[in-house]
Amino acid sequence: MPILQNTFVHHVHFWLKNKADKDKLIEGLNILLPIPHIRDIHIGVPADTNRDVIDRSYDVSLLILFDTPEAQEAYQVDPTHVIFAEEYAKPLCSKVVVTDSVNI
Repeated sequence: MPILQNTFVHHVHFWLKNKADKDKLIEGLNILLPIPHIRDIHIGVPADTNRDVIDRSYDVSLLILFDTPEAQEAYQVDPTHVIFAEEYAKPLCSKVVVTDSVNI
């Protein structure tokens, strides 16, 4: 199995203030798709898996792969990402948890 090399992984989990806003948050996440710094992107919801170690309490997740930490930094200040954060994530979410990782 090939190992991803030169990859910065940015994984975000969102908890909504109001569950009825799920489609609106997903709409907002989709505006991120054209940002040029992104290598790969996955927008998802909790899978129907149930084991003691699985946290399914979040409402929506975002997984982005970048080629470098610098590409991730550029994404953070990209105007489209700023719009997403200000107009979707901040008003709709009660909690956001981000985990970033790099290759070892």
